[in-house]
Amino acid sequence: MQNFRKMGLDYGKARIGVAFSDLSGTIASADHIYKTQSEEKDLSYFSNLVKQKCVDLVVLGLPLNADGTESEMSAVVRSFGEKLKERAGVDVAFQDERYTSFEAEELLKEAHIKWEKRKELLDKVSAQIILQNHLDEHPKK
Repeated sequence: MQNFRKMGLDYGKARIGVAFSDLSGTIASADHIYKTQSEEKDLSYFSNLVKQKCVDLVVLGLPLNADGTESEMSAVVRSFGEKLKERAGVDVAFQDERYTSFEAEELLKEAHIKWEKRKELLDKVSAQIILQNHLDEHPKK
């Protein structure tokens, strides 16, 4: 039986933070930051990553307004998620990402990481938090 992992994405117009779960689907780890190119290249990159890493679920952070309503960026993220689902043949879930950047920033500050380095790490740590929140809210049965 093949083991699958989950992939978390913190989608942004310039960068996309990437995180993966362990094979048990319990713990999320920050992986890397992908610099966006064109939608076609981005979809191709992530479709290939899904196959390479044996991903069975992509969790995209959904940028909601403070009151919980969807933002303009929510529509962009949903569109990307639907296209990735079709292209890669993978399930896609959306996870409320309100305050994840703030949470990531606080974690990095507590670790005494200098601002320049924090800036580099922020997107992938945000992806890790998005994925971990999803894993915690949807534990394996």
